[in-house]
Amino acid sequence: MRVHITYTGGTIGMVDSPRGLVPGADLQGWLASLLKGTPLEHVVTVTPLVPLIDSSNATPLSWQAIVDDLRAHAADNPEAAFVVLHGTDTMAYTSAALSYALTDLTVPVVITGSQLPLRVLGSDAAANVTGALRAATSGRVDGVSLFFGHRLLAGNRATKSSSWAFTGFESPNTAPLAITGAPWQWAAPTPTGIGWRNAAPYARHDVIVVDLTPGITAARLEALLTPLPDAVILRAFGVGNIPSQEPGLPDIVEQVVTAGTAVIVTSQCHEAEVLLGRYEAGDALARSGAVGSRDMTLEAAYAKVQFLLSQGLRGGELARWMGRSIAGELRE
Repeated sequence: MRVHITYTGGTIGMVDSPRGLVPGADLQGWLASLLKGTPLEHVVTVTPLVPLIDSSNATPLSWQAIVDDLRAHAADNPEAAFVVLHGTDTMAYTSAALSYALTDLTVPVVITGSQLPLRVLGSDAAANVTGALRAATSGRVDGVSLFFGHRLLAGNRATKSSSWAFTGFESPNTAPLAITGAPWQWAAPTPTGIGWRNAAPYARHDVIVVDLTPGITAARLEALLTPLPDAVILRAFGVGNIPSQEPGLPDIVEQVVTAGTAVIVTSQCHEAEVLLGRYEAGDALARSGAVGSRDMTLEAAYAKVQFLLSQGLRGGELARWMGRSIAGELRE
């Protein structure tokens, strides 16, 4: 089996500079040394995207550049497996975005990176890259997954949980797909969703994420949403509660929905399922026309909104799709 690696940048290939870490390591030379003497020694190809970036600079257009590279190489090598090397800061956003755009691709895609550059003594780069390669060539996974810190996670169920720990990602609302060991421990396959045929390319849309805090006023929320964005992700408390007794605050949400902008409610909790109306403090949101994100991570919800907007959906139609599983991103 051939393996193609799409290299986007990130800490894994960075070197010191007067202004901090920047892309610049000889990743291909390091990879050749890492795979020497293994079955993958002569079957791995690498495409470095131009320019290589710190993933903090990623946009939906960056996601599309990865999609384009994966599709081009999958067309030439329909039996290949794929690995994406990516910075950790927005890796979970990218892995979710790839999962929606590639539901028709019949090859495994595993995204990974590292907390330390590859040339640093004690780096987690080698373990993560070899783990991702093993997962991609295992014949046990489909779709998009994320390998990090000895665990393989569903790509649209992962979230970055630590900026320093080698187990830097978690899958708070579903179990890992696999845990490394001798042998690896594999979980049962997870539902994959209904897919999306002929997905249009990602474009950049105005989506705002607003964290509610104790004491936020209706005037402040209205200011944050003026002019109206293409969609709003409202990070509420618990299972989707807001300061419902704050004068005028629920009315602002209703006005936004009435104006044709979808409002998606997620939770600030690491583990949560949004259930609008379970409490009186969330019932106002349910009545306003906002919709809950179920048990999606913030990253999965944000990437899904960008995906749906790129498919031409707006307002209520977009909101209805948020509760349907496209690529296994939520529990139905």
